[in-house]
Amino acid sequence: MNIYLLFKSIHLIAVISWMAGLLYLPRLFVYHSGSLENKKSENMVSTFKIMERRLFIYIMNPAMILSWIFGFFLIYLIGFENFNTLWLKLKLLLVILLTIYHFFLFYCLKKFTEDINSYSSRFYRIMNEIPTILLILIILIVVFKPL
Repeated sequence: MNIYLLFKSIHLIAVISWMAGLLYLPRLFVYHSGSLENKKSENMVSTFKIMERRLFIYIMNPAMILSWIFGFFLIYLIGFENFNTLWLKLKLLLVILLTIYHFFLFYCLKKFTEDINSYSSRFYRIMNEIPTILLILIILIVVFKPL
């Protein structure tokens, strides 16, 4: 079995899982903040808290960690001299931005857990576009590999 292809497959599965969470969690925040703004039932708010926490802890965190681990394994397998290539530097920069976004969502999650929300549902709708833009850029960089 080709270890490179195995690691690449695991990396892609982890990235897809991570992206699913990065796209879904802000959408939950849209509904959660909307329910707070409209003074919806406490039962609905507690359901959002459970859904958000489980998504972050059981899907997003492991997927992010596996994405990083198998990403580094892939870099190891193709050779560390590839750190000198523009495409890999750009990809890593964008993945770091995605990771910062991940931890910003964690900050928002903690605030929702404490029944504090500093942002509107519109803010979360806009924030929901960030991972899509980063994903598109990352895919284009990896596929076309600029010098």
